[in-house]
Amino acid sequence: MNRLIRLLNKDKKMVVGLMSGTSIDGIDCALVEIKGNGLDTKVNLIEFHNHSISLELKRDILKACSINQSSVDLICRLNFKIGEEFANAVLETCKLAGVSSNDIDLIGSHGQTIYHIPKNSTLQIGEPSVIAEKTGIITVADFRVRDVAAGGHGAPLVPYTEYLLYRNSYKTIALQNIGGIGNVTIIPKKCDINEVYAFDTGPGNMMIDSIVEEITGGKMRFDNEGMLASKGNIHHELLNELMNHPFIRKKPPKTTGREEFGIEYSKKILDKYLKLNVSEMDILTTLTYFTAISISENYKNFILPKHIIDEMIISGGGSYNKTLIQMIKEELKGIKVMTQEDIGLSSDAKEAVAFAILANEAIYGNTNNLPSVTGANRPVVMGKIIC
Repeated sequence: MNRLIRLLNKDKKMVVGLMSGTSIDGIDCALVEIKGNGLDTKVNLIEFHNHSISLELKRDILKACSINQSSVDLICRLNFKIGEEFANAVLETCKLAGVSSNDIDLIGSHGQTIYHIPKNSTLQIGEPSVIAEKTGIITVADFRVRDVAAGGHGAPLVPYTEYLLYRNSYKTIALQNIGGIGNVTIIPKKCDINEVYAFDTGPGNMMIDSIVEEITGGKMRFDNEGMLASKGNIHHELLNELMNHPFIRKKPPKTTGREEFGIEYSKKILDKYLKLNVSEMDILTTLTYFTAISISENYKNFILPKHIIDEMIISGGGSYNKTLIQMIKEELKGIKVMTQEDIGLSSDAKEAVAFAILANEAIYGNTNNLPSVTGANRPVVMGKIIC
């Protein structure tokens, strides 16, 4: 407890944020300096590192996420194994930044989502006690469960931090993340925190990555800059089937994940349309366009009737897919579409930075969910603190 009191009395803190998303493409680790808390929060990114994970570990995580292949034994072991990987990511990042782990005040870890049932229950693993023990650093983790306990979806959680960092008196901003899943946060100009809203738009890179890995026999894990998707054509029968997925037209608040758009669904689509003699490239191009149009349809149905968007800023791995970004620009003409890099920030680091901020808020006892976003009954303090 004395450690925590000393930490609260520090004006500036060195904090590490950890994020492992639905794409399972490594552990994003952001080392930041945080000054203040709440609306006075100021953040400076010092170092970002993507800690790679083995193909074997990725396959075990995917197996743990599968209803048909998972087991309590596998999840139990993975909980500690992933905790060790998170700890290794922190220590690697410190080394890259040229700082000692003794200089780090706090870690905020999202964990690895294994299963998520909106407004019911959610499970993220990557044992924070292992992270704290191996690094010697106070760790805050397991954020989502408190929001779900309060009647919320447990997601998205980043909008709270986005309001702290991106609010603007003159522009209405859409912050579109394209990770494994796509999600958007709307920050109206001159708004207060309760006017922010956000929701998942549908698949991001998840289906694209699954198909790329399948059609290349595992030689490629993602479509680098969208080069493969640029070679095919849109197959309209497939696109119509994808767009008929009920999630796309579901009204917010809404969240989704691997349960709806994961490997099983992707393989089912691939197998069906290969049997109909649709080429692999056409299937991939259509899936890429599906991500783009699922985003644009959500904007047209649930955002643009309320607000004129001045800027759309894209983050996540999808921001590097040039084919996907061009498709989004064509679907949302009239909106200025940019990436985090265009404004001098990092698309890769954004969500890891968010969990560093959420951890900082938690140790101050500040409520750090947004009921207007998650549907929770009330604001709560998310995160379990391991000293």
